This record gives sequence, structure tokens and C-alpha cells, in this order.
Amino acid sequence: MLPQLDATHDPRLASWVASANGHPDFPIQNLPFGIVSAGGGARRAAVAIGEKALDLDAALAAGLFTGDEARAVEAMAGGALNGFLALGAGPRRALRARLSEILREGAPERGKAEPLLVDLESCRLHLPARIGDYTDFYVGIHHATNVGRQFRPDNPLLPNYKWVPIGYHGRASSIVPSGTPIRRPRGQIKGPDFAEPVFTASRRLDYELELGIWIGPGNDLGAPIPIGEADEHIAGYSLLNDWSARDIQAWEYQPLGPFLAKSFASTVSPWIVTPEALAPFRGPQPARPEGDPSPLPYLADTADQAGGALAIALEVHLLTPGLKEKGLAPQRLSRSDARHMYWTAAQIVAHHASGGCNLNPGDFLGTGTISGPDGTSTGSLLEASLGGNQPIRLESGEERSFLQDGDEVVLTARCARDGAAPIGFGECRGAILPAL
Repeated sequence: MLPQLDATHDPRLASWVASANGHPDFPIQNLPFGIVSAGGGARRAAVAIGEKALDLDAALAAGLFTGDEARAVEAMAGGALNGFLALGAGPRRALRARLSEILREGAPERGKAEPLLVDLESCRLHLPARIGDYTDFYVGIHHATNVGRQFRPDNPLLPNYKWVPIGYHGRASSIVPSGTPIRRPRGQIKGPDFAEPVFTASRRLDYELELGIWIGPGNDLGAPIPIGEADEHIAGYSLLNDWSARDIQAWEYQPLGPFLAKSFASTVSPWIVTPEALAPFRGPQPARPEGDPSPLPYLADTADQAGGALAIALEVHLLTPGLKEKGLAPQRLSRSDARHMYWTAAQIVAHHASGGCNLNPGDFLGTGTISGPDGTSTGSLLEASLGGNQPIRLESGEERSFLQDGDEVVLTARCARDGAAPIGFGECRGAILPAL
């Protein structure tokens, strides 16, 4: 069942946490969950509110939660949210409702809760859950078309694209939280400069603008997840930068797909934005172009088609050594939207489990690069620079076809519509270190 609007979404709600009011990412209407540590201390479950985080473990000890909401926080023990994600929507919604009560302006619990706030600026933000498995999909149709056109100008999309959500299993161990430096990878490369393959540092390092989907309750091995129930298995969303070494990928990906070109690192924003927080920003899946096939029955659901699309504005910013030297802000390279996904999150989950694959709480699914229909909305440099043939001119006077050492990529995501309080995801940030 899709999440419904309730009192927690009221745009008139204000918080006694002053920095939350008008905050671009974390007003009281958002309340995303994560894992933080302060001053070198233990990892603690927390909820972001403005420029602060409420320590949920301490709030539980202070007696601020009972019933399902207490059960939800108890399941967050151990420095990871896997147990909480496993509980599903009921306890998660109960905790959200209670947090909204505690943090709203005039709440009688302020005296107990205020001492439990910590400054986000002073916290280290960790991965919110232990990721057992990671699968990356390819549901951004404009990205798939743009990339396919570089290799197959007359037939950019392969025949299966509009029938099946394309995906591949990625590497979970190298997923890192925002702010972690990214080491330029090495691998085998073969191209115009090399008559034979060489093992060297990637020269065509790229970012990919994606959403990440956190799995909540899983399914048993061999038991598919029906499309009408798939949303109940989604615990929330984060931003994802699935870094890509395009030159390594070009040589290695046939016949089995990406390997070293992807496995060196993927960066995730540290807060899980819940399906409930995103309820005001759901809408109908865009109509498929005339002539496109309808989804097969196991991927077709009326409710999902009516409300499965997410209106999330996605941006890519680049901060280079030259921009820093001139005191310039990160330069926006593109602006896209999650509505450009050809398949919904529920379809991704239903398809993943359709063959009997068992998903587990804390598993992480990437949507694939979400590009828009024109050059201002590309989700990768491979597209923006037309395969490196048209370098991007920056305000510093520098040019980029692909990422250089010292470059820092910052992804952001925001939701806004009339009648709803805007919310965001926080940053997904990573800077490139030289290859070893």
C-alpha cells in the first residue's frame, strides 16, 4: 500500500528546533533516519532535524517512546538500522508520528528531548545499514539512450530494454558514505592509445547520478514479491553516486558486464528518507510513448502506475581545484528528475524477486543513472561531454571531459510542490584521490 498523507505532512508544522524551520533538506516534515557518532563515541541511531540530530537511543532511555515506536528504536541497536528496516511500515510510521509530536513547536516533551540533540556539523555520518547485497539497475531511459547512441547510433536501445528492468549485481563492500575520498582505480585498458591492453590508472573516470532504494522486510528464497506488495518492502531512499571508470568498462564489460570499472567505490548519502516523507511527492508514472509495450502482468499494478513515480529534483555539482583557487562555488553541471525513470521502484523490487531471489533488510538497489531529455540534465560526464569529444567549460576556465584528481562531485536531491513543505536528502559527496 502506498503511504498516505497525514498530520506529519502539514506544511504549517514548525519545530522548536529553530534551524529546522525552512531548512532545505531536513524540516520537521522529513525526519530521515541514519547512524551518527559524535566526538569519537559509539555509533548511535538518529533522526535529522534541521542542523541537528536527535539521538534516538538516548531518547528511548529517556522514556520518550512506547509501543511500536519504542520497538522501532530498540531494533536500531548495534550501530546499524537493519533491524529497524526489517520491521516494515507499521513501526516506522508509528515512530515518525511520535517524532513529529516530540519535535513540533510547543511540544511538552521539549525539556526531555532538547538535551539529546547533537550538532550535525560535529558528527561523523556512517552508512545507515549493513549492506549485504547491492544491485544496480538501468532504468533511466534517457541515459540508456544517450549512451547507446554513442555505440549504436541507429539503434541505441537494445530490444529487451522496454520489456525488462535491466540490472546487475554490484559490490557491496565498497559502498561508502558521503564524504569518503575516492581513489582513482586501475585496471586493464585498451583503446586508440594502446595497441594491446595495459594495466594503468583510469583516464575516463566518471560519476553517475542515481537514487538508492533500501530494502525493508525481505522475502523467502523462492518466494516472489507481487508487484502490488512491492512498496511494502521499500524502507526508504538515498542518493547514490555509482562511480564508473569508462575506459576500464569498455574493455572488460563483454560478455558479463561491469567489474573493476564499478567495484572500486559507490557513494551513498547517509540519511534514509522514508516512503512516508515522500508521500506528497508521488504521482502517476509518465505514459509510455506510443508503440512501447505494456509491462508484463507481473510488473503491472494500477496503484503503482497511479502513484509510483517520485518527483525528486536531482542535481550534480562539481568543485575543482581551479574553482577552489578562485573562491568559486561548486558549479552545477546538470539538473534531472526521478520522474525520468522508465520503471518504478516497485517494479524494480518485484522484478528482482520474481525469479525467487531472496532480498534482505538493508539490501541496497541502485536505479541506474537518471538523466533527462536534454544536455542540461545528463547524469554523467560520458553523456555531457559526448564521450569526451566536447569538453565542458567551467567558470574557472578549466575544462572537463572526465574527472581529474582533486575534483569533488556533489549530488543533491530536493522535493517541492504546491501545498507541501519542501524536503531534501542531504549531500552525496566524494573527492577524487590519485591512483596508487
